[in-house]
Amino acid sequence: MRKTAITCVLALLVTRPALAQEWNEYKSVRDGFQALFPGQPRVAETTWKSQAGFNLPARVYSVERGRDRYSVTVADYSGIEALGKERAKTCPAGAEPCLGAPNLSGVGYWKHDTRGAPLYAASLLIKRDVTLTEMFWNQFDSISGITLQLTSNVDESRTFAYVVMHEMKLYIVEATVPKGAPEPLLFVTSFGLLDRAGDELRYQTLYSHEIHGLREAPVPAH
Repeated sequence: MRKTAITCVLALLVTRPALAQEWNEYKSVRDGFQALFPGQPRVAETTWKSQAGFNLPARVYSVERGRDRYSVTVADYSGIEALGKERAKTCPAGAEPCLGAPNLSGVGYWKHDTRGAPLYAASLLIKRDVTLTEMFWNQFDSISGITLQLTSNVDESRTFAYVVMHEMKLYIVEATVPKGAPEPLLFVTSFGLLDRAGDELRYQTLYSHEIHGLREAPVPAH
């Protein structure tokens, strides 16, 4: 599905060779993803506040080209269990909403926070001054995610986004173009995940972070 979409968009760009030449494949082995960016992305260290209020390390890879904006935000949830345990130490005695259940919600509710991370990220996109035009479950390379399309209520620019979580990392892929510009499919559909060796990752059966990322079932074969 992803490769087909890329092929179609590249075919359209053949009529505009100067534009097509600006797109470069970018790989971040450190954060486990690849995408076609219109130029070298700027990388900024930041902090991602999870739905439960945990401050997590994050990086934003971004390019601005005129009024076009492209970015991949990567939030690292790998340390959230330790943060949940630390929070629980300060809970009042018997305060279950703060403590959480170790098996289901995780101490400090870190498991629930991790399970809901993609939906929470999608909700933040929707809460902008925008009109939601599309939102649906999707998968790239057999990895479960959420696709959104939004139109700004301010200037009618359009944003295409994809939210996915894999191996304790949350990815928010966004492409925004002005009103009347071609849909930014090339950037969003070029996004893919990498294994630890930097090779393109594809599972034989569906990967869902709620289940496989938390190791509640064996991870599917690559």
